[in-house]
Amino acid sequence: MRTFRTGLLIGLAIAVAIGGAAIAYERYDTKTLKRTIRRDAVLCGVNTGLPGFSTPDDKGNWAGFDVDFCRAVAAAIFDDPKKVKFLALDANERFKELQNRKVDILSRNSTWSMSRETSYDLYFPAVAYYDGQGFMIPKARNIDSALALDGSKVCVQEATTTQLNLGDYFRANNIKYQEMKFAKLEDALKAYESGQCDTFTSDVSQLYALRLRLPKPGDNEILPDVISKEPLAPVVRQRDDDWMMIIKWTLYAMINAEELGITSKNIDEALKSKKPDVMRLVGTEGAYGEEFGLTKDWAARIIRHVGNYGEVYERNVGAGSKLGIPRGLNQLWSAGGIQYAPPIR
Repeated sequence: MRTFRTGLLIGLAIAVAIGGAAIAYERYDTKTLKRTIRRDAVLCGVNTGLPGFSTPDDKGNWAGFDVDFCRAVAAAIFDDPKKVKFLALDANERFKELQNRKVDILSRNSTWSMSRETSYDLYFPAVAYYDGQGFMIPKARNIDSALALDGSKVCVQEATTTQLNLGDYFRANNIKYQEMKFAKLEDALKAYESGQCDTFTSDVSQLYALRLRLPKPGDNEILPDVISKEPLAPVVRQRDDDWMMIIKWTLYAMINAEELGITSKNIDEALKSKKPDVMRLVGTEGAYGEEFGLTKDWAARIIRHVGNYGEVYERNVGAGSKLGIPRGLNQLWSAGGIQYAPPIR
């Protein structure tokens, strides 16, 4: 009897300890902003190297659309866009490393889908880039439509939504193909370059970027067909609403700034504006940033140091960049696109 009681007490003690640890774990997970401020840097997970979106130079300095978004978050928090530490993550490890707190935010080409939120316990706060899957082929094939890809050998990165979309498209259109799957995107691109496959599939934005890495980019073309919806969004852990709000409204502030005509060049003039929408955005009226732990001028910091959404798009992937990707769906709603941000009020 004594042994039974002793065992019972030990079991109860262990259960209490585990319960306490679980509670502490959950509370710890809801303090991303405090941990970020304490370490004096945002930990940002990015692509291992995708021109226009996230690439390091020979000195380790990162640049790109996704990189600039993390710099915008740092600007909002610290008034310093340089307070970011970048961690290059492959597609197969990105969500796991976010769950393991190796990064505070994932800012790389990751498609927002229901299963990723429910299965990985993650949030996709808002769409940063509206994309879709497409195909790249050698111009010598003389094909102008994906429907003419019958019998193709298609290179694709496995364990991605890209692989799933590929199978769905060819089955739906009763087209035969041979799937050439690779664990790493680099290997898939090398296989395409060497001629192991005659078609390469990925998000259209990624195709524009990867084409630049081929020996003769001009010998390859991107077909006009877009076969899927790929809303690319930053990703954060669940159970941290304040942090999720900061990430979401950082993007919305940049979109609203473009709509209001506020840029990194005229931000000082905007601070003198008497227009209500402008005043609320730049912080001369209201205290919106303070509601989730930032300062009144949080959005002004973003615009001053990084720019509005249009500025970030154009310098990294738009007409003024090497990629030259048209704005398309990523144009503001008022200019024919679908980029739309809730108002700050």
